Amino acid sequence: MNPDTLHLGSGKHFIDEYLNVDILERVNPDIVLDITQVEWGKEYETRFGKVKLEKGIFNRIVTNDCLEHIPDLVTAMANCRDFLKVGGIMDINVPYWLSLGADQDPTHVRRFNQNSFLYYTDWHWYLGWQERFVTRSIEFKLSDWGATLADDAETLLRTPTAVDSMHVILERA
Repeated sequence: MNPDTLHLGSGKHFIDEYLNVDILERVNPDIVLDITQVEWGKEYETRFGKVKLEKGIFNRIVTNDCLEHIPDLVTAMANCRDFLKVGGIMDINVPYWLSLGADQDPTHVRRFNQNSFLYYTDWHWYLGWQERFVTRSIEFKLSDWGATLADDAETLLRTPTAVDSMHVILERA
C-alpha cells in the first residue's frame, strides 16, 4: 500500500507513516530523489513495497526547511503540484526572508516572504501553468523578540529577526 503523504526533504526527520524523500542518500530516505528530476512512472522498492511515482498519487506533501535549498524551485513546485491529487495539500515551512535563519545556512539559495508563492497560485499563468495551487493559509512563527511586536503586523513583517519562519498551506486546484 502506498502512503498518502510525501515527506519532501525528510533529512534526519524521518516520519514512519510518510514516504520520506530526500536528495541525500546518507540520511536514508525511502527514496533518494531530486524533486526537479522526477522520472514519472519509475518504480522504487521501499519499506512500503513497490512505489511507482505517478501524477496525482498523494493527498499531502509535507516539506520543512527544504524549499530554500532548491535552485530550480519552479520545476520543484510543478512536480509537487503534479504529485498531488486535486484538492491535495502542500504543507510548507520555510525560513522568513528577514530571519537569522534565512542566510545562516550556506546551502540556502533563496529567501521567502508572504509574496513568494504568488507565481504558483494567483500568477500561475506567468509560468505557463494550466493547473495551480490555491493559498489556504500563511502563518508566521515569531521569534521571542518578534512576539513583543505582535500587535503591529506591518512593523513585524518588515523588522529583521522578528519573524523566524513561515508556515504556508497550498491546495492543488
